[in-house]
Amino acid sequence: MEKMLIKDFPAEDRPRERLIRTGAESLSNQELLAILLRTGTKEESVLELANRLIRHFEGLRFLKDASLEEMTAIKGIGTAKAVQILAAIELGRRIANLQRDARCVIRTPQDGANYVMNDMRFLSQEHFVCLYLNIKNQVIHRQTIFIGSLNASIVHPREVFKEALRRSAASIICFHNHPSGDPSPSKEDIEVTKRLAECGKIMGIEILDHLIIGEKKFVSLRQKGYL
Repeated sequence: MEKMLIKDFPAEDRPRERLIRTGAESLSNQELLAILLRTGTKEESVLELANRLIRHFEGLRFLKDASLEEMTAIKGIGTAKAVQILAAIELGRRIANLQRDARCVIRTPQDGANYVMNDMRFLSQEHFVCLYLNIKNQVIHRQTIFIGSLNASIVHPREVFKEALRRSAASIICFHNHPSGDPSPSKEDIEVTKRLAECGKIMGIEILDHLIIGEKKFVSLRQKGYL
């Protein structure tokens, strides 16, 4: 069976023409990726190649973390195509993070969750992250304290407050993710939170909250009454 080239599709069905006519938001993931790839192979059209690439990585969730080596290992994806995709992914990531460069103000648990959700909900391991705030509740620094299962002996207050003193922070918001997607707090989560809060009172640097990040949802331990 002879393969269909992109030029064989009706003009109104070609990805670039559809984007021009109806806007980028109307295109599927496959069509957007096809625009970046530009050409297919001798055996398949660019749309078929885009579809195979998405299926290989089981969707955009894993494609966004693919390395150059992983992409070029796929038949039909050379260095040039892989570099174009990686550049587009990084550009999207930077656009999503633009708000952080403007001294974002954290006033509510939702503000805090919004600040980290795009990054932390996709992580495959638990990350314990702290945001350090000034007296106006503006973010002055973000630090990943440790990676791994939350444990009171690992999340040492020294590491959390060392950065606060270095940055002259007035307060701290702690975050960690549950890779399962369920943000329900564990006994360890609560114990770590209480320990950090007690140290914060002694040092005069308040732990404003500890948010547990799941799949597009979160739990505030302050709202749950643990702070």
